[in-house]
Order: sequence, then C-alpha cells, then structure tokens
Amino acid sequence: MDLDLVVLGNLIVDDIVYESGETRMSQPGGATLYMGLTAPLWDLRVGLVSIAGKDFPSKILRALEDRGVELAGVHRSDEPGLRTWLLYEDGIRRVVHRLDGASHSQSSPTVNDIPAGWRPLVIHLAPMPFGLQRELVTELATKFDDEVLISLDPFELLTEEGSDQWHSLLSKIDFFFLSEDEMASREMRLEPEPVLRHLFVGRLRTILYKQGKAGGLVLRSDKASSLRWAGRADGVVDTTGAGDAFACGVLAGLIRDEPLVRALQRGVVSASFVIQGQGVEALLQATPTAAQERLETWFGP
Repeated sequence: MDLDLVVLGNLIVDDIVYESGETRMSQPGGATLYMGLTAPLWDLRVGLVSIAGKDFPSKILRALEDRGVELAGVHRSDEPGLRTWLLYEDGIRRVVHRLDGASHSQSSPTVNDIPAGWRPLVIHLAPMPFGLQRELVTELATKFDDEVLISLDPFELLTEEGSDQWHSLLSKIDFFFLSEDEMASREMRLEPEPVLRHLFVGRLRTILYKQGKAGGLVLRSDKASSLRWAGRADGVVDTTGAGDAFACGVLAGLIRDEPLVRALQRGVVSASFVIQGQGVEALLQATPTAAQERLETWFGP
C-alpha cells in the first residue's frame, strides 16, 4: 500500500493542568493522534503505528478510520496504556508520566509493527524517549535505505552540553521538529540559533524550531540565514497538539514538493484549527474544504 505519511508514536490519555488552575482529565491525546487527524485535511494518505491501551477511547479510533486513516499498524492492548500529566507553566508545557500507567517503552511501537505492505514517502517519529528514537532511526535507515524521508520530533530535553549525543540520531534523518519545550534552559530559548546550527550533521537538512504563538524559526543546512514564520488564529483556547498539527501540515506541503514558505503556511493553518478548541474537539470538526479555504483566505491561492 502506497502511503504519503506513516507516523510512529504513542496514543496517550492526558490529564491536563493549565496555568489558570483549570484541569481537563482523561483526554485522548498524543502527537500520533493529532497528526492522524490533521493529515486528512490535506488529503494525505496516512498510516499510524502505535499501541492503544484499553483505556484509550475506541470512538477516537473510529473517528480516525472514518477519515480514511490506516490503522493496521495500531495494536490494541488489554492493559492500560500510556498516561501523562500535561502541566502548563510560564508558557512552557511539562510532561510527567503517571505512575499507574504503562511505561513509555511498553507503549511505543517498533519497526516490526509497520505493516509489511506499507510503502511510505515520509516516516515521522513522534516524541518518544531518546534511546527508542535512536533505535528506530537506525532500523528505519536499514529497512528503507534512503528511499524514505524521515522526520522526527524529540521527547528528551536538548541540553547545550549534551547536543553532541544527538548527532548519531540526527545524521540519519531529514527533518527535525523541535519546540521551546524541549530546550533545557532559558538561555538556550533566548538564543536558539547557535544551538540549532550545531545540530546539522549527516543527511539532516531542515530544522523547524516551534515557538508557540510567536511562530517559529526554520534553519536549513545549505543556507546561512534563517527563515521565520508567524502564528495565526482566530482565537486561542488550548494549544495542546498544535505543534503536532503544524508538523503534519508542513510535511503535507513538502510531500507536494511545494516551496518551504507554502508548506509553513499549511502548518500554520493546521495548528489554527487545534488551538481554537479544547483537545481534539475542533480538529474533529475541521474539514479539507475548510482547511483549503483558510489557506487561500489567509495566504492567497
């Protein structure tokens, strides 16, 4: 089966605590879910590879299937799945695993979980522990050679003194989506470009640094200058999952061989649907027609 995008990652149940003190418990989440719901907005043929615990809502999996998302790579578990606290503090989101849930390793897929007949153009690795991502990248490079582009969003914090350890992983991928949440120190967040420039190695050619409502920064291995994008939305209710939707929109444009600026615009539109509602609610109501209309209204045809 030919697919545009395959996403490997976690399907999670989130307990969210906002800076205001408001809480939202038992919310379906995970980057894999947000990317799976975003891809159909741009008519991407997408497949998910993950493990869904018995506590992950079946109605959400049905909603993915109704949108044409391939779920042959999603395995149901008889045990509770990965569950996390999402804590928002000073504009940064912290992720804390709940003690009563499965471990990240137990809830993460392997290369062997990719259905044998799937032939993707791009594989995206959603946030998982560094060791798991490094193992996956190594095995994917062996399985697909250079025929498949690999994109990655990290889970571990990036520290200035530890950036060298990332080179073994980054040298085997093409696109790196990093957010402010993954920068370990305030100093790195204030001056991110030198840290990001140090990460270019091997086949890595594009780094997309997500800065929430401020937009973000794109660096390319073949360009000395950086490129900025600005966020846009009719209103901000909840930013959970916006970065994942943005990444999916950008990949949709790159899969179409569009200029990077247009791909970024697709990313901005994708994120705008997420942040205008709580959790996956607004994204479930979005349609390809609405996405295309918003793209052309905001940025032109």
